[in-house]
Amino acid sequence: MWVSTLTGMYGYDNQSAYQGQQQPYGEQQPLAGYGGQQLYPEQQQPAGPAAPPAPPSLADALRAYTSGAMSSEEFHDLFLGAKIYCPRGENPGFLALHTTQQPVIPLFSSLKELRRYAGKESRYFTVTGGEVLDLLPTGYGFALDMEGEHRLVLDAESVEEMVDYTMRRMYG
Repeated sequence: MWVSTLTGMYGYDNQSAYQGQQQPYGEQQPLAGYGGQQLYPEQQQPAGPAAPPAPPSLADALRAYTSGAMSSEEFHDLFLGAKIYCPRGENPGFLALHTTQQPVIPLFSSLKELRRYAGKESRYFTVTGGEVLDLLPTGYGFALDMEGEHRLVLDAESVEEMVDYTMRRMYG
């Protein structure tokens, strides 16, 4: 019979379904994989050293950088992948402050920092630090955690230097 050849060939144990014999509800055989192997073997933890510690949060990195405990390169690398909170206006894009010598974009390391600056009901969007560098208009700087204890303000020239540094690291 073709069905039994097929089931024997592929290692299926339970041929009763093909022969019209139903097992009573609740008495079904557990399924086995090819060759009787367990379908979902238990995952074993690899032996060896524990996972490396998580990188610091952007707020922690900002604190370390502004106090001199973190290098510019380390901060830059962490900033690129960090989640950045940005106040949101009616139109798409960054909100800019023009009350400074050069226009700056307010950015925040956490929702808590954004709420401290813009209020509890403020609207926002998130991007990564890398996206900030990619999307920031030419001629604009940014202020990270403006109301925070460890704020960082970079003028347009400093932002351009960050972009150049990123390009050199990515493309050589």
